[in-house]
Amino acid sequence: MIPIKNKKKTLEVTVDEMRNFSLVYIEKYAPSKQQLKTYLLKKYLKTKIPNINKKNISDLIDVVLEDLEKSKFVNDKFYSKSKAQSLIRRGSSINKIRNYLISKGVNDKYITDTIDEIKDKNEDQDFFSAIKICKKKRIGPARVEANRPLFYKKDIAVLARAGFDFEISRKVMDMTDDEYSKIINLL
Repeated sequence: MIPIKNKKKTLEVTVDEMRNFSLVYIEKYAPSKQQLKTYLLKKYLKTKIPNINKKNISDLIDVVLEDLEKSKFVNDKFYSKSKAQSLIRRGSSINKIRNYLISKGVNDKYITDTIDEIKDKNEDQDFFSAIKICKKKRIGPARVEANRPLFYKKDIAVLARAGFDFEISRKVMDMTDDEYSKIINLL
């Protein structure tokens, strides 16, 4: 039988434990600051720590997050740029990237900087991303020419749900097969 330790947790032990949990979580998932805070809140609000209320836990989490941010384990600017690049490679629109970063709790300043950087690198990023979506889902110019008019509205709807505006969707849908094949060869 394993003896049960009746040791009460102190604040120092809790902070060290919290930092260790954070580092393991960062290593596994590379989260934003808000995601890490949510994870720690969920983890510590479930546990029963004597003589510590929820406000103290929240303050401890803020201390740990500040420490991790100073030591550059958590960096929302880097997170924003790396997630945006990952989503661009998958063919996501700029609107979808913006909404994804907002949902992950990234600071608005970092989101704006990332979106501006994407637009500076390539003015037609949404156009090329829409073409990637068409290739991946075999819609629009990737369809057989005879079926394109039949599925026009459906394909526009797919692009709209992917976050592309109507002008870009229409521009992609009205491409000829030759134009489409040239752009696909460049991507």
